[in-house]
Amino acid sequence: MMRSFDQVLAVLAIVTNSVVYGTDFFCAIVLRSALANVDDSALTRVMGEVHRYGDRRMPVPGAIGIVAALLSTVVAGIDGRPAAAIFSGVATLALAVWLVVYGRVSAPVNKQLTAAATEGTTLGNARALQARWDGVINLRVALQLVALLALCCTLIAD
Repeated sequence: MMRSFDQVLAVLAIVTNSVVYGTDFFCAIVLRSALANVDDSALTRVMGEVHRYGDRRMPVPGAIGIVAALLSTVVAGIDGRPAAAIFSGVATLALAVWLVVYGRVSAPVNKQLTAAATEGTTLGNARALQARWDGVINLRVALQLVALLALCCTLIAD
C-alpha cells in the first residue's frame, strides 16, 4: 500500500515539475533568442507582462512538485525502500537548489521588469537584467531535468 502511495506522489511530482521544466526549457531555447531581436522597450514590456502572470501562476505547480517529491522521499523511507528514498531525495534537493537560484537571481529581475511594465516605463538596464536572468536559465533547466529523472527512477527503484 505504501509503495503505491509513494508512486502516486512521485507521479504527482513528475507531472507538476514537468510544467516548470517545460517553461524553463522553452525560455532557454526560444525566448532568450527571440528577446535578443527586440528593443529595450519591447523587452521590458513583454517580459514584465510574462513575469506578472508567471509569478502568480507558476508557484502552484512548483510548490506541489517539491512537496510531492519530499513526501515521496519520506514515504519511501518509511516503507523501507532506500533506493526510492534516495532518488526522490535527490529530486527534492535539486528542486530546493532550483528554488534558491530562482529566488536569488530570477525573482528580483522579474519584479523589476514587472514594475516597469506596470508603470509603462522602459528600463535603461533592461538588457543587463535579462542577461542576469538568462545567465541562470540553463542551470534551472538542468536542475529540473535532474529532478525529473530522479523522480522517474523513484518509480522503478527497489
